[in-house]
Amino acid sequence: MKTLPRLLAACIAAALPMPALAAQTYALVVGVDHYPNDVSLDGAVQDAEDVYRSMNEAGFKAIKFTNEEARKDDIRKAWTDMVTEAAPGDTIIFTYAGHGAQMPELIPGDEADGLDEFLQLPGFDRNRYEETSKEIIVDNEMNAWFAEAEGKGVHVLFVSDSCFSGGMSRSIKGKTRLAPAVKVKLAPPSQEAISGANLKEADFKQVTVLAASLESQPTPEVIIDGQPRGALSWSFARAVEGSADRNGDGLITRIELEDYVFSNVKNRSEALQVPNFTPQVARSESEVVVTLTRGIPVKAEEGAAANTDAGRTVKTAKELGWTGTIALQIDGTAERPQHADGAGTPFRWDVASGVFYTPNGDVAAENVGPDRIQAVVDKFVLLDFLKAMASQNPGSVSLTPAKDIYAAGDRLRFDAPPGRYPNMLVFNLANTGEVQFLDMQAAGTNSSEFKLTDVEVVKPFGADHLITISTAEPVDAIGSVLADRNVTAETLLQALATRLDGKEASVAIQPLYTRETL
Repeated sequence: MKTLPRLLAACIAAALPMPALAAQTYALVVGVDHYPNDVSLDGAVQDAEDVYRSMNEAGFKAIKFTNEEARKDDIRKAWTDMVTEAAPGDTIIFTYAGHGAQMPELIPGDEADGLDEFLQLPGFDRNRYEETSKEIIVDNEMNAWFAEAEGKGVHVLFVSDSCFSGGMSRSIKGKTRLAPAVKVKLAPPSQEAISGANLKEADFKQVTVLAASLESQPTPEVIIDGQPRGALSWSFARAVEGSADRNGDGLITRIELEDYVFSNVKNRSEALQVPNFTPQVARSESEVVVTLTRGIPVKAEEGAAANTDAGRTVKTAKELGWTGTIALQIDGTAERPQHADGAGTPFRWDVASGVFYTPNGDVAAENVGPDRIQAVVDKFVLLDFLKAMASQNPGSVSLTPAKDIYAAGDRLRFDAPPGRYPNMLVFNLANTGEVQFLDMQAAGTNSSEFKLTDVEVVKPFGADHLITISTAEPVDAIGSVLADRNVTAETLLQALATRLDGKEASVAIQPLYTRETL
């Protein structure tokens, strides 16, 4: 499609000299779980509530529609009212969490793949299209909406946590935000669906779209903090809270948003998704997509860590929601390990087969007996701690070729570029629960990119997690712990909590899921 390749989006805003002079930001938030005529979802409304809360706290003028409230006429009126009220230089952010779907193109020759994409609202019934067609929002219609804002000099950020095509090779028990395609060619649901077809991506200079995943991928609901969620919505809510504002100036640039969202969607989806921006490249290095009208930095909350970088408050893992436990369902008879009495959607351990499953339904480890279960549990407790740290300061690493799962014999390359801090630790949390020390670079040494080249996938199979931590804090003591060949995840967690919790540190996480054959 043209402007909405996967109907997920982010927006643009003009660079302003000071947050105190920031233009107004408006927010239109839509989330749908309940689909009377289709498979319902579990986490889209929670996504909308989370995003709406973060936008209110940021000082945006926000309106929210969830479930049966999400009627096209009401959403369209809210958009029109925002465009009417907004002044040139203001921003409208439109977020959507729910089903997306495809249909034969409404205007012949309009789409390269012959398909239009649409957002599916609760009132739509594909078996009664003529009666319910006004309860979808087609990509062409959204082009027309965006053109109204751009014609007035208003910037648009569209963030849509849905999907339209793609398949996955990982075993996921959660739902995907993909409704069945409409197979037959239908009449356009509105005049806007016709006029919007004439608008091309190049016509928009003040619209940015952030998609939840690439066209070849689905958008699954994943478990975050024990609950079904959309990884993009969760990450965007944290970004708006200020976590994406690296320099604390109250403005989130396109580059800052990219760096933050790409890393955290990968972390929270366990590498099932790669977000997609349109346009693919920022229009300028200083292009602003979100203006935090209340301004950042904010005053530290009572009891919050006082350490800051560029005016940002650094919170501890517990302040970010880490509990030090995971939820675990044990199928069979076995003693419950420590730190496995948490709440929410559980991990699952099949005692008889020895298979340990993630809350998403992935195989995380094989051959897990009573002698190994504590190590595996402790690994995921530590991983949750690292994900909490990454949520406020994510780093960047890469695994090539990029896949959601790898088979025995596949060869890989892992790259961890130097961060903006002088010290770096690199280690692997293996699917066995073992901690494998890979590298340490400390201040005073020649900092360089860490690379693992031509790595072959071999047994045991499951989920490994390659970790890099960059910081200005001393890392020699942590490196000493890592260098112990018998170090456990629990011991490493204690060292990291003592030395880095609440301190400025960048964490990058690269999930690596493997199996014997695909």
